[in-house]
Amino acid sequence: MTADVTPFILKVPQAELDDLETRLDRTRWPDPSSVEDGHQGPPLDKIRALIDHWRTSYDWRRCEALMNGLGQSHTEIDGVDIHFLHVRSPHESAMPLLMTHGWPGSVLEFSNVIDPLVNPTAHGGTADHAFHLVIPSMPGFGFSGKPTEPGWNTGRIAMVWTALMARLGYDTWVAQGDDWGAMVTLTLAHMRPPGLAGVHLNFVPFQPTEQEIAQASDAEKAMLADAGRYDGEFSAYMKLMGTRPQSVAFALSDSPVGLAAWIYALFQDVSDSDGNPETVVPLDDIIDDIMLYWLPNAGPSSARLYWESFQAMQQGGMPQSKVPTPTGISMFPGEQVRLSQRWAEARFDKITHFGEHASGGHFAALEKPDQLVADIRASFRHLR
Repeated sequence: MTADVTPFILKVPQAELDDLETRLDRTRWPDPSSVEDGHQGPPLDKIRALIDHWRTSYDWRRCEALMNGLGQSHTEIDGVDIHFLHVRSPHESAMPLLMTHGWPGSVLEFSNVIDPLVNPTAHGGTADHAFHLVIPSMPGFGFSGKPTEPGWNTGRIAMVWTALMARLGYDTWVAQGDDWGAMVTLTLAHMRPPGLAGVHLNFVPFQPTEQEIAQASDAEKAMLADAGRYDGEFSAYMKLMGTRPQSVAFALSDSPVGLAAWIYALFQDVSDSDGNPETVVPLDDIIDDIMLYWLPNAGPSSARLYWESFQAMQQGGMPQSKVPTPTGISMFPGEQVRLSQRWAEARFDKITHFGEHASGGHFAALEKPDQLVADIRASFRHLR
């Protein structure tokens, strides 16, 4: 711990929890949609069940104790206060690993993989599988500060993460990410900042070439079909927040049910659950994630990351050259945007591990933690 890094203890005032309870009790519900199978968004009965659980069974203080027990800190970088978990392994030879979430994720998205990564000997691994974990809340997310000026895109966040790892005294480290966290991690892999030895991704955004489309195998054609379905059926949230984030900001800030439905929709659409995310991710875990948007009023500020990143993409976006940093990749079938190993080899200089799995979706750390842990270990084994 340095003078620039201060411990953070989470203790939400009871008045804020009472206000939430009142808002939930006074919900004005919409009519059921004309097609209550998820095609128009979350079915009314699913959101009613989630809210009923939130009102009657959910315990925020449990989640609060979990986060405080993991070890939280704050540090200011580039004018924004960064909240992060810093979980050190008992194994001194552990490798520092920076893990970055996306939207609608949070630092708690990694809760199921933290102990297996930090304490591998308690989970079927050996001491040379150990990692020290740094898990920051993205600017505008969770208990990090909210940027007040434009320009906070994935490139700027990557530079802040580099400064964070240096501030913590890590001169050699690796990085992992999904969703927007994967975009930040990919940016780091292109930047090659001092100390970064490798990355792992369980989401790889890409545009197939005309030749790749024409020569696609049956498996690759299925990937293209899923990506097309995502764009045509599931991506309205992304296009709205990428162009008019303030339009939805008022509802996300004022209505806990509106926020919950907005987030639940992604768990419904991109988890490997046939539209029933509570069968693969417990409701308490989904609500934990929602609370990390509701309590700090991070719904609006997190939505702006889409606008910021869309602006950056219009000005050039991600480099088109091959990724020079050694990279491990995990592909889960419920992820709507996937690529084959052949397509990956055309985009990455050195693939250290390519894991393909029989089940699991976009929220791999919550849905398939054991498989993700195994892939992370395999991806960085050669660097130890």
